[in-house]
Amino acid sequence: MMIHMTYRSGEYKVKGYLSLPYGYEIEPETLEAHIRKIYGGKRLPMTVIANNAKRERLDIHERKWPVLVYCRGGIGRVGQVKTEWLERFSQSGFIVFAPVYRGTQGGEGRDEFGGADLEDVPAACRLLAGLPFVDPKRIAAMGFSRGSVNAASAAADTDFISQLVLWGGVSDLAQTYEERVDLRRMLKRVVGNPRKIPSAYEARSPLHMAERIRCPVLIVHGSEDQQVDPGHGIRMYERLQALGKDAELHWYEGYGHHMPYEMHMHAINRMFDWIRKHQTRP
Repeated sequence: MMIHMTYRSGEYKVKGYLSLPYGYEIEPETLEAHIRKIYGGKRLPMTVIANNAKRERLDIHERKWPVLVYCRGGIGRVGQVKTEWLERFSQSGFIVFAPVYRGTQGGEGRDEFGGADLEDVPAACRLLAGLPFVDPKRIAAMGFSRGSVNAASAAADTDFISQLVLWGGVSDLAQTYEERVDLRRMLKRVVGNPRKIPSAYEARSPLHMAERIRCPVLIVHGSEDQQVDPGHGIRMYERLQALGKDAELHWYEGYGHHMPYEMHMHAINRMFDWIRKHQTRP
């Protein structure tokens, strides 16, 4: 079961997707009641956008669930949340939540590519932690591509994130500016010129957040990634190791930014095995 919903991030109403584990359901009216108890005030819009072919019969309230917060890549209409990925993640026995970031899909505000929009992930975590069927101590975050900025920031600057996964993730935004000529116009418009305001690029770079990250970190990267150079993953992994952090690297030789279905499912299952292993540690 997947729901496109509205939640609050600071002063804005923003959008996200909630995907339940296979076989489980919640009545929209019940979810609305939970959310109103957290926020108060008027109801926020939500729409059920997908159900399994075989109708879900199990009540999500039967226990408290672990969560994966999936932080999408791109900006605006580019790199929007991949609902097929949410379906794949939902096979893992986790609740999955995907912020779409402010200013997108009818959400208020403006996506600043790691500026004020960073609040959209902690705001989602606060909502999730308040739901009666969520285990607030088991909220992992996965940042894909640019989403690594938002996920790493949530891990570095809040206590919500129990495990962090950076998948094909940007670790140094100034490096991205140099490598991706096709993104320079957007980066100048949204972030600024890195030569004039390097601090804006440092603030958006997981490499510069690494010292503040306290949870275990998994780096997933393909050796042939053309969108985010593999050096981003390697440098982040080496930085975490140098700091004595709990870090692991899943390296996919011969694969790029996006993997074919079979390998993608293998990498997803391996990622969730890593998350489970760290969630069961004392």
